[in-house]
Amino acid sequence: MPNISIVMLILIGVPSLIVAFILFSFFSTWLKAWLNGAPVSMLNLLGMRLGGVPYNLVVEARITAVKAGIQLTTDKIAAHFLAGGNVVPTVQAIIAAQKAGIELGWDRACAIDLATKGSGKSVVEAVRTSVDPKVIDCPNPEQGRTTIDGVAKDGIQVKVKARVTVRTNLDRFVGGAKENTIIARVGEGIVTTIGAAESYKTVLESPDSISKTVLARGLDVGTAFEILSIDIADVDVGENVGAKLQVAQAEANKNMAQAQAEIRRAAAVALEQEMKARVQEMQAKVVDAQAQVPQAIADAFRNGRLGVMDYYKMENVQSDTAMRSSIAQPETKK
Repeated sequence: MPNISIVMLILIGVPSLIVAFILFSFFSTWLKAWLNGAPVSMLNLLGMRLGGVPYNLVVEARITAVKAGIQLTTDKIAAHFLAGGNVVPTVQAIIAAQKAGIELGWDRACAIDLATKGSGKSVVEAVRTSVDPKVIDCPNPEQGRTTIDGVAKDGIQVKVKARVTVRTNLDRFVGGAKENTIIARVGEGIVTTIGAAESYKTVLESPDSISKTVLARGLDVGTAFEILSIDIADVDVGENVGAKLQVAQAEANKNMAQAQAEIRRAAAVALEQEMKARVQEMQAKVVDAQAQVPQAIADAFRNGRLGVMDYYKMENVQSDTAMRSSIAQPETKK
């Protein structure tokens, strides 16, 4: 009998001790929640413990929300944690939105928190920007550029720095384009406005025309922000791009003209050489013809068509011709 009593005592006592230990571990959290007006049942705490949810964090978030007048259940907070969300910043964002009079529900806050995860942003920053507008430098100096460059119709380059004041649009934050899209669109609008100006002086005289033109394009459509203003912080004159292009075109035209002239010169040289070759060919034919004259005279003697007196007369004519040619030539100075 004593052995049976000991066994029964062990069977009953060990589970009781385990239950007591668990209840004791939950007691401080349960008591804290109860004292702060955000009670949580032991079963909920046990369920979160078994589900791998840090119940202390969930209870702290619920207490914070209830103290701010926002009723949130532990199930919703735990579900957001299991989805990979940041529980405390999400609750803080809802409280900040409520204090600022901005309508922001738990589900939308969770969606914004999950959408900003890994982007370096947070739902708290989104709400803060909605309350307190932020300024975006255009272009972003961190991307290696300090000015947006455009060329007016007169060929003068204009360098512009702009500052864009935006406010977060929470209704479009999930799925809306972020800051890089705003910077790209504003930069495109500035370049287009400068390119449409007749002269760079027009841009220098009224830089606010850039702001008005860019704002009229509705650049915040499809983005997570609402553009409040675009301020031109600095305008500088750059290079004379038009003159550079003209110089480059003139240089290209000169090179083309030189190439065409070289082609014509090469053709002329080739023709000259061809003419020289033809002259040599004609001279060779003349020499050949002259070499045939004595043979023809000899044949004439043999055939009786040329007499001795005729031959002497031909020699005299040739001598007279040679004498006249020597007399007609000018004397060479020694």
